[in-house]
Amino acid sequence: MAEGFLQPDSQNERMEKRGYKYLKTLLQTSLLEEVKKEWKTSYKMHDLVHDFAKSILNRNSSNGDRYLAVETINEKKSESLRTLFLEGGIADDMLSKFKYLHVLKLFGADAKKLPNSIGKLIHLHLLDISGSRITTVPKSLCKLYSLQTLRINMLEEGLPKKMSNLISLRHLHYYDHAGRKIQMPSRIGRLTCLQTLEFFNIGHQEEGRGIQELGTLQDLKGTLEIRNLELVNGKDDAELANLSKKPNMYRLVFEWGNRDRKSDKCDEDVLEGLQPHPNLKELQILKFMGDQFPQWFMNLTLTSLVELRVEDCTRCRKLPALGQLPFLKCLYLTRLDNTTSIGLSFYSASAEEDGGSGGSDTISRQTFFPSLKILSLESMKILEEWKDAPEMMSNAGEVRVMDVFPVLEKLYISDCPKLTTIPTPSRFPSLDVLEIKWNCHVLVAEKVLSNITTLSSLYLRGGLQSIESLELVKRPESSLRIEGCDSLPTDMLERLCLFPILQDVRLFRCPNIITLRGMSCAACLESLAVHYCENLRELPDDLYQFQALRCLTVGDCPRINSFGYPNHNTGQKSLLKSLEMLLTYGCHELTTLPVEMFESCTSLRELNLYNWHSLVSFPLDLRRTPSLASFKLFDCPNLIAEMPSGFGYLTSLREVQIGPFTDDSVIKFDWAGLASSSTLRCVSLCGMPDMKSLPHQLQCLTTITSLSLGDFGAIEALPEWLGNFASLEDLILSGCPKLEYLPSMAAMERLKLRRLEIWFCPLLNRRCTPQSGSEWPKISDIPERKIDFRYF
Repeated sequence: MAEGFLQPDSQNERMEKRGYKYLKTLLQTSLLEEVKKEWKTSYKMHDLVHDFAKSILNRNSSNGDRYLAVETINEKKSESLRTLFLEGGIADDMLSKFKYLHVLKLFGADAKKLPNSIGKLIHLHLLDISGSRITTVPKSLCKLYSLQTLRINMLEEGLPKKMSNLISLRHLHYYDHAGRKIQMPSRIGRLTCLQTLEFFNIGHQEEGRGIQELGTLQDLKGTLEIRNLELVNGKDDAELANLSKKPNMYRLVFEWGNRDRKSDKCDEDVLEGLQPHPNLKELQILKFMGDQFPQWFMNLTLTSLVELRVEDCTRCRKLPALGQLPFLKCLYLTRLDNTTSIGLSFYSASAEEDGGSGGSDTISRQTFFPSLKILSLESMKILEEWKDAPEMMSNAGEVRVMDVFPVLEKLYISDCPKLTTIPTPSRFPSLDVLEIKWNCHVLVAEKVLSNITTLSSLYLRGGLQSIESLELVKRPESSLRIEGCDSLPTDMLERLCLFPILQDVRLFRCPNIITLRGMSCAACLESLAVHYCENLRELPDDLYQFQALRCLTVGDCPRINSFGYPNHNTGQKSLLKSLEMLLTYGCHELTTLPVEMFESCTSLRELNLYNWHSLVSFPLDLRRTPSLASFKLFDCPNLIAEMPSGFGYLTSLREVQIGPFTDDSVIKFDWAGLASSSTLRCVSLCGMPDMKSLPHQLQCLTTITSLSLGDFGAIEALPEWLGNFASLEDLILSGCPKLEYLPSMAAMERLKLRRLEIWFCPLLNRRCTPQSGSEWPKISDIPERKIDFRYF
């Protein structure tokens, strides 16, 4: 579907959305837990919830209530209660009565304090206060020796000092966007049953918050972020974390704090000591200030690694040898400020030593980056070259033929202004998506694109240097996006768009583009969007022959003076039979939109024209567009000549937005046709400054659900017949300076409004004040009211 186009959800889509809503609810209430394994996410029921559900099924009615989800507590509830979900606060003495609780969840804005009596719930296995506003917890929390799962928000004073007493704790979930400031509980290493610890902020060793606390947590699994690594003294201390002996960790994040770039903090030794288990799937290294990466990168320790992200490593000169990692699929390199070259060692530690080709009787084939599908280079400010691996290497009487990036699908290069040398295009046989943006040299695009024929998406954005020299071959892109490239030559589109199956073209802020006449992609183009091209004058000369075009957007192109005309002298007619959405705005030299282009638009569902100050005529017969569901024609103040007609023939029309009107256009508008629409649900009228009443034909629109009236300068009271709009749910009034009265109380009571908005209607605003407004009784029962009382 085209962007912005609305279509009723299919039954499957509705069921999918409903299922996702239920799943989200189950996660929020801790009835399900998210489990990430490799590249799959699954959901499981917590053991406690399972046991509880089983007991519910097996119990008889005489056992009393064991589960309760309420907004307020009833003191008479049974002491046998095992599970309590409570929205709101609870008194200290009341909580102590539920002494056999196994599961307690407090949530909602009114839940602000955890009672001290929490320590008496000695059978509690799961405590969840993550959805509350509780910011401090009592010391008695540390007496919950049976507690297995704790879900908690950021606390003002941190967790209690004796958290290490919770010897049964298995899962600690700490929800906080500013988690880097949290001080970890002292002696957390004593919690030897702990399986879930989403992050660990290193503190001072003498306070029991050093990295060695992780060493005894042998059962940790899933994901762990280790922060403040600048506080670790060296390799020996880092090894105390015993990460290499934690086989169930699938994701690790190593993060150092912000420091002076000149500081010497033995980061290389620390990272060497953090060697993970070979089962690791994802690794992030952030703000590492070593010159090079550790040996365990080089010796194929990370044999299971699938994703690697290296970011803000400002001293790094040499990238690790990653080319032989068998399962690496995603590699992100960002802000490596000291890296000038991606050398041969990037492919293999032995690549530079092996040298070039030579004679040999033995030939073998070696593949580098055999599984890599996504590669991103971002903000590599001084990166100048990305060396290619040699076609072949010889060593010890053996010649090895090199294959590089055999399955790479997506390549992103951003803000690498000095990079001009990259591998030959033949190294990317599977490349599908290419993005080059933000201050990159055009040679990068030129070299990557010179022989690649596999692209389905090309995105060029922002300040490509010397783009006039770009030479491209024909290729079957399905998506072309160019944004903010102010040095594009005038014939760039002719060179870029001669592709056999181009489907999507988007141009943003390209002031050098003057014409699109060179585009010859009528056969397959489905979407054409042109925004803010201030010097564009001409659309494609064969636009009317674009048989596959579904979405056409032309906006803020003030010099376009024509959408062209079908050439009737040659028998050429409009073939825009697939067009579903037309959006145009800000084309201030156009005085009319040719109705000939709509001759075959039987699929058009959305027609949107706005901010056309020069448009004076649009005599469209809507019978040519029988599928139209949304019609918007607004902010075209000079449209006083012929206007669209035939609304009564539209059997799918659901939304209309019209205005402003002049006296002539009010008279000429097809009000009768509009009023006869039985499918219309949303009507917005604006800009009738001299009208003292609403057009009387509108009283037939009794099935609409939303009505918006704006800039009616002379109207003083809404008509009584408005009360007949039994389906009306939303009423929006704005910019009506003389409006004082709503319909009568009886009429307003017949309306079942869900929402009322009143803006910039000073007289009516005054009458709608709760204290003494005469109109207030008419609206006091409306659930949603937005009334701006500033403008009396």
